[in-house]
Amino acid sequence: MSSAAPRLAATKPDRIDPITVSVIQGALENIAIEMGYKLMRMSYSSIIRESEDFGAALIDAEGRGLAESAQSTPLQSGPIPGYIKGVLRLFGERGEKIRPGDVIMHNDAYSGASHGPDVAFIVPVFVGERLMGFAATTAHHLDIGALSPGSCGIVEALDAYAEGLQFKAIKVYDRGIRNDAVWQIVRDNIRASDLVVGDMDAQVAAARIGAERMVELIQHYGVETFDTACAALMDHAERLMRQAIGKLPDGVYTAATAIDGYLDSDDPAKKELPLVVTITKQGEEMTVDLTGTAPQVADRPINMPLEGTVDIAIWLTIRSILLDTAVHGHIPVNAGLVRPIRIVAPKGCLANPEFPAPTIARFCPGNQLADTVMKALAQAMPTNVSAGIGNLKVIAFSGLKDGTHWVHMEIFEGSYGGRYGKDGMDAVDTLYANTRNNPIEDIETHLPLRVLRYELREDVAGAGQWRGGLGSVREFAFLTDGGASVEGEGHRYRPWGFRGGQEGQPAKLDLLSNGRPARALPSKVPHMTVPAGGRFVCYGPAGGGYGDPLTRDPADVLDDVLDGLISAATAQHDYGVVIAPGGVLDIAATTALRARRKMPPAT
Repeated sequence: MSSAAPRLAATKPDRIDPITVSVIQGALENIAIEMGYKLMRMSYSSIIRESEDFGAALIDAEGRGLAESAQSTPLQSGPIPGYIKGVLRLFGERGEKIRPGDVIMHNDAYSGASHGPDVAFIVPVFVGERLMGFAATTAHHLDIGALSPGSCGIVEALDAYAEGLQFKAIKVYDRGIRNDAVWQIVRDNIRASDLVVGDMDAQVAAARIGAERMVELIQHYGVETFDTACAALMDHAERLMRQAIGKLPDGVYTAATAIDGYLDSDDPAKKELPLVVTITKQGEEMTVDLTGTAPQVADRPINMPLEGTVDIAIWLTIRSILLDTAVHGHIPVNAGLVRPIRIVAPKGCLANPEFPAPTIARFCPGNQLADTVMKALAQAMPTNVSAGIGNLKVIAFSGLKDGTHWVHMEIFEGSYGGRYGKDGMDAVDTLYANTRNNPIEDIETHLPLRVLRYELREDVAGAGQWRGGLGSVREFAFLTDGGASVEGEGHRYRPWGFRGGQEGQPAKLDLLSNGRPARALPSKVPHMTVPAGGRFVCYGPAGGGYGDPLTRDPADVLDDVLDGLISAATAQHDYGVVIAPGGVLDIAATTALRARRKMPPAT
């Protein structure tokens, strides 16, 4: 990183022209995007290279987000300002200083991090002797040294210490000198260490690239102009959000959903747990209150860190609904967007746990929380939301080959509910996830696994004027003895329908082994051994429907039948659409059937 003195402006400008602000904003965004692409190309594991489960961002010296990598998942890039604030707090408590050449590793879920496997590598940005900000990358790592292989599916952790290694603002490079002892501790305490440490090295390199680019940008414009531009671009984002909030009617909007928890548990405090969201909108500000949400589960890792998971679920959902890029065009993502939004979460609830409550499996509950926020906002903006989403599932496959661990994390897609004017999206990661699937070719090339099926799940979508999206069916077979653990949601509760739309269908998971009948598994399964030939069949959930199914265009229903997405019997039962033999729409019979369905019941 260059340490040349900046070109200083003669005086600190009180105002700055919008073109310069826009150029600096675009430069910051492009730096973050470059960091993301460099990380993808240098990484070893498919969870980063293919699934894009990583983040990259530029942050100012106070921990305020300036720009984030647009191609990464919001649950990775979004928490990075929280990581920085956590590091600054810990350094302050310990009396440590941040210096040029430092690289800081951090994954403390109670100091801004999303959860333990999402490790950040942070490079401070100095211009001369002044700390200007930070360039940081995060990534989900294949293993973090927890009680069982893989960093997902750790669903029986009793506390934070059972979830793997905790890195609380640790310098892995101190003034440019590599701290070999820390790196050796990492290698000695994680599985698949070559892959994981290789990914970590890629993160460091990508963050350093971002820091170098940020220095060049500051030196080009001067410190004062850069500072003024950063303040202006955050103020601009705040104005956009305030204007969007201001258009909503003042009021209180409440919604509730629930998560599975541990459906096979005998303890009622561990299953069927409510999430409650109350949004109070007044003027240009909004308060999101989670009072009524279930208490934390002290000895199971489905608790959600308030900073790093809960805040991101809330901010991302509000931003997506109020400032949809399809309507508003490009929206700058920085700290200004969240200024008008206040979050209230009672201490000790699922959404604001107390240390050392475990949090490693916070992913699916957090996604359900985002869905609950959307359900509440649907009352104020009914044409800007989807019906209920089908939640996600992650399976950590693992095994030993020649004495070396192999680990693979497979993110199984969910689906969106129907939207105003559009059907729900099929077989995609939902809300704050935004990761991609792993190509079958990549899986079968590198791992002792075979993908026997990958197709859409038929005849399950929530019926509506615009139907819910379809989940996928994906079947994995083990070629050698191995094991797996499962972290998921959505087996108990059906995605909600909206405005007369029907509910979607929940997910399910079957295990076939040793020629025995299929064994249905719950949404959370601790690590189990699986013999060669064992198969997991994962059925993705289907989103809820939007609008009265009897108002769906019969031609669209026919298309779904001809595409094999629904049967002719479902078309008639759910939509009142009659398909004659040969796949022909019977318009007269459809009109008559729908008319009978809409008639009020006889008194």
